[in-house]
Amino acid sequence: MYCKNCGSAVEMGAAICTNCGVPVGQGTNYCGNCGTELQPGAAVCMACGFAANTTVKAAPVPGAKSKMAAGLLGIFLGGWGVHNFYLGYTGKAVAQLCITIGAIILSALTCGFATPLALISPIWALVEGIMILTGSINTDADGVPLTD
Repeated sequence: MYCKNCGSAVEMGAAICTNCGVPVGQGTNYCGNCGTELQPGAAVCMACGFAANTTVKAAPVPGAKSKMAAGLLGIFLGGWGVHNFYLGYTGKAVAQLCITIGAIILSALTCGFATPLALISPIWALVEGIMILTGSINTDADGVPLTD
């Protein structure tokens, strides 16, 4: 697979070209199949016959995490930080877990007066779960793109 912007070879599963930094599949200067420079407005690569406007889809990275699983974990169990543990964001996950447990303990000690504090972490997690499902958050802690 080749970068359609600069023509350099791109590793399978890569999200961006390491040579020019352009996302894989974007660009019209070079053939994504063989890396040959294309004539402006060409519909087909003259070297290999590959359709110039065809997007070469990157292969999924082995071990990539599911966007659907992460989003649903965020919506339903996110107050406990489960989705962040799943994605490898342990710092945020521990913070959400501590906020939830602390709010529950504080509510018990104050006869329920601190109960509204228990809503902080679930609302935070609901927003993150929706952001994951809509693609605003699209990588795990290691920078690996989430799979559909």
